[in-house]
Amino acid sequence: MASSSWVEELRFTQLKVPLSIHESIRVMPAGPTPAAPGDSLYLSNLDDIVGARVFTPTIYFYRLEDSIRPVMETLSQALANVLVPYYPFSGRIRETHNGKLEVFFGPEQGALMIEAHCEMALDDLGDLTVPNPAWAPLIYKFPNEEPYKIIDMPLVVAQVTLFSCGGFSLGLRLCHCISDGFGAMQFLNAWAATAKAGKLVVNPQPCWDREFFRPRHPPIIKHPHIEYMRIDEGSSLTMSLWQTKPVQKCYRISREFQAHLKTLAQPDDNFPCTTFDAMAAHIWRSWVRALDVKPLNYKLRLTFSVNSRQKLKNPPLKDGFYGNVVCVACAMSSVNEIVNGRLKYTTRLVREARLSVSEEYLRSTVDFVEVERPRRLEFGGKLTITQWTRFSIYESADFGWGRPIYAGPFDLTPTPQVCVFLPEGGADPNGTMVVCICLPESATRKFIEFLCLKNSSSNGSENNDNL
Repeated sequence: MASSSWVEELRFTQLKVPLSIHESIRVMPAGPTPAAPGDSLYLSNLDDIVGARVFTPTIYFYRLEDSIRPVMETLSQALANVLVPYYPFSGRIRETHNGKLEVFFGPEQGALMIEAHCEMALDDLGDLTVPNPAWAPLIYKFPNEEPYKIIDMPLVVAQVTLFSCGGFSLGLRLCHCISDGFGAMQFLNAWAATAKAGKLVVNPQPCWDREFFRPRHPPIIKHPHIEYMRIDEGSSLTMSLWQTKPVQKCYRISREFQAHLKTLAQPDDNFPCTTFDAMAAHIWRSWVRALDVKPLNYKLRLTFSVNSRQKLKNPPLKDGFYGNVVCVACAMSSVNEIVNGRLKYTTRLVREARLSVSEEYLRSTVDFVEVERPRRLEFGGKLTITQWTRFSIYESADFGWGRPIYAGPFDLTPTPQVCVFLPEGGADPNGTMVVCICLPESATRKFIEFLCLKNSSSNGSENNDNL
């Protein structure tokens, strides 16, 4: 059995964060850009696929010690400078023929920055290293804003909240259609470096070039793309999550536990699994077991994004490309095989799904979207794992006030079938990760038991009842 110290449940404070909006400003590029009013830019099928038609909210907390730099002025001026090379972020999204999206430019656009004030101190928010859904007021949303609305919205929405202690938070919403996680880190790094230096710092130079992913003529769909198949909900999984108001749970997973799990999860073949393969399989399995999903013959899916940048060879992507270059990998298995099968089996499914993403798979995805153009997000019978541990989010977010105390997402409850792997926020995280997942309150005790391998034998051996 794994040491209990290897997995730690993290608890966050239940609280309300009252604040007042001080001002709202539109931030325009500080200089001329290649786009004139009336111009538009092509978005690839990877940019405007239904799963990318969202805003990704993240939050960053900073303590200030004797800083004379005004926060709002520093951040807004740096953003204006960065919006010159990253000018597409100053545009808007609109729909064209057949539901296809594009970026267009008009006279009244730009990014949006909000200055808010809060009479609380940062210490009043509890443990700032644990993602807390109560931080929602620190991310700006428009009054009566519709869920998943991206049309005619600012593509960068940033809320600076100044606390009574002198510290502040930056609540950021970036439109996923413009960049994936790695592209967002590139943009964030340029903004932060520019704020820190007091002048424009951009390295690498941003590259738009979305035509790189134009569909083939005629489209060639070589894969079944089960990740986008319509889901007919026939299990208890989705109902138990969406009808019981699930709670967010966070767990700190040590490097020792990850290594131990990887050894247990290694399939019986000569192809090694990764830490992600093992962790994703174990989380999926523990989650399904804790939810007691029925019926046992129902097929469940695990999906996760695979960064495909290094897979593109003919030709390779240009340096500085910040668009979406991710494919959705999908593992599928019956409830019975997940719950009663061995961890090695589930890990092999995850590994095979990850390795199936190739350059041809990506091109097939582009062509599939061109032909089918999925219009709705499918949740039924599915867990989606998002891996943030490879993002340099803490290093990229030093605006001149040091590394943030916390950087990343904070509330999964609006999409309770999403699980996030986060990097530990300390200066020396030592390979530790934080896993955030949503569960009905009634399933939380079972989940932590499965997660900690409390039912496995002390010598690490497996059987169908345990691993």
